Amino acid sequence: MLYPRKIYEKIKDGFLEEKKEFVVLTGARQVGKTSILVMLKEYLEEKGNSCYYFNLENPEYFESFKEHPFNIFEYIDEAKAKQYVFLDEIQYLPDPSNFLKLLYDEKGDKIKIIATGSSSFYIDNKFKDSLVGRKFLFEVFPLSWEEFLIFNERGDLVEKSSLKTKDYKDLEELWSAYITYGGYPKVSLAGDNDLKKIYLEEIGSSYIKKDIREAGVKNQAKYFNLMRILADQTGSLVNASELADSLDIAVKTVEEYLYVMSKSYHLSFIRPFYKNIRKELTKMPKVYFFDPGLRNFFLNNFEKIEKRNDKGAYLENIFFLYLLRAKGGADKINFWRTQDKKEVDFITDNEAYEIKFDSKKIRESGYQKFKESYPEKEFEIVSYEDCKKKFFEK
Repeated sequence: MLYPRKIYEKIKDGFLEEKKEFVVLTGARQVGKTSILVMLKEYLEEKGNSCYYFNLENPEYFESFKEHPFNIFEYIDEAKAKQYVFLDEIQYLPDPSNFLKLLYDEKGDKIKIIATGSSSFYIDNKFKDSLVGRKFLFEVFPLSWEEFLIFNERGDLVEKSSLKTKDYKDLEELWSAYITYGGYPKVSLAGDNDLKKIYLEEIGSSYIKKDIREAGVKNQAKYFNLMRILADQTGSLVNASELADSLDIAVKTVEEYLYVMSKSYHLSFIRPFYKNIRKELTKMPKVYFFDPGLRNFFLNNFEKIEKRNDKGAYLENIFFLYLLRAKGGADKINFWRTQDKKEVDFITDNEAYEIKFDSKKIRESGYQKFKESYPEKEFEIVSYEDCKKKFFEK
């Protein structure tokens, strides 16, 4: 069974039939891009549209489309007024940008393409500026909390106004599973925790290996060791020089690995916020995982958050995921840190958040300097219970 995603509804309702521009879905492997493609195809077919699906991992389609974009018309009926063509894994083409540009410019009245690319690493390098005005690019992430409930057939828990005592118990159990094993669809649908771990191992090894192999990374062992280090340093500043020393590799190599991790949608590196660049700015970003289950895989630790030594960093990563959806992307999230190491975890347009697992250990006086410097920003200290409440109420 295929479950609807919010991004599916967004594309279906505003970017599919109403717009001429092509649609490109990007994101990590196994986040459900193909399922969204299939659902969009089924939706259009139910309305009587002509639709075609091609997976470019298929050598026949790959070789044909690589030879010339117009070869696509060997497989579809060009005589019809409008064709919807779904292309899975378009990054495999040597020049997907030119492929789409030529079809849009020359055959845009005959064809509309909805495509997926495994990660924005490939999209960034292969989708040139020539596609400006010709495409809409959508990022697909692991399941949000509400989507996770729907995938577990408890969409009734999204609406909290009429919950019973048993419902709250179920909600707590699902929440624990969500923050422990994450939101990859295949993992979320697995009822058994051991099976969830197996699927996470598959994602954390097999699929990431495909990413790094296609990105040209030669030393897989060093790359995976860097992922493990960053899992252990979640929420901390990323110092490429220190990481290079730890791994005994060049700083430039570390920077290349970090770039691939970011563009493959496994890690996010958020930048500092500042008003006074001389006193506040650090060039180093902070690191978070897009999926807590993947982070736990690299740590080899699936203990519940309450029992963990890294509960502070763990909670910080979970709240990052809340902000990711609430603010519409990681580029809307920053942090604040001064030269004398005073810090606030997250800064958004009008708000600032400091994350503390235990509300008893909160001392607001330590953030007086920030509040004096930025009185226009609403400052909030978020405990574990506060974080959970934000997810439940959203």
